[in-house]
Amino acid sequence: MKIQATTKNRILDAAELLFAARGFKATSLRVITATAGVNLASVNYHYGDKKGLIRAVLSRYLEQFMPALKMELMTLHQRDKFTMEEVFLCVKQPLLTLNSCKTNGTTIFMSLLGRGYTDVQGHLRWFITTHYDDVIHLFISVVCRAYPCLDPETLFWRLHFTLGAAVFTMASSTALCEIAVNDFSHRIQIDDLINRLVPYLAAGVAAPIELNQSFVVNING
Repeated sequence: MKIQATTKNRILDAAELLFAARGFKATSLRVITATAGVNLASVNYHYGDKKGLIRAVLSRYLEQFMPALKMELMTLHQRDKFTMEEVFLCVKQPLLTLNSCKTNGTTIFMSLLGRGYTDVQGHLRWFITTHYDDVIHLFISVVCRAYPCLDPETLFWRLHFTLGAAVFTMASSTALCEIAVNDFSHRIQIDDLINRLVPYLAAGVAAPIELNQSFVVNING
């Protein structure tokens, strides 16, 4: 059993780095097995197929991130009033804890999420929404309480814009921090980056609805 566990971890470690760097579509099982130093049969034995491996890679992060996020959201949900910025701050600590269990865990996790969307991995989105439906709905509920004026369609677009901005920023965090040092002589850590990102995301989701309505009026003439 010890050998099997070691083999599984080697496969997952190799796969997650390759998936995050190259994407899911561009990374073949052959490349993963060569990097991990295992044969293809071991991947099939442990994970069934490539989709199963992709889900297993992301699950290592989701199983820690989602329960922690749920606790933060439930605590906030018990309050009578809260701001949109406080809603997004609920994500901060669960994200940072990923670095404590794995080097650059936060960046890798966000990169994997981004790859899941840009590579059009429908099965991965299905997996997340199916296994963590309660957390997703709780997050949406808290967002709606912070800004009750949001209609379902506007909420849909704003949350996806938010996801795109968050994924790009966190997945590119290393490069962005290096640019900040070169251009502004200001060295920041990952928690500083999140503190800068949260107000931006919150302001976008809570932007005045009238802007959307006037845009529609102008298009319709």
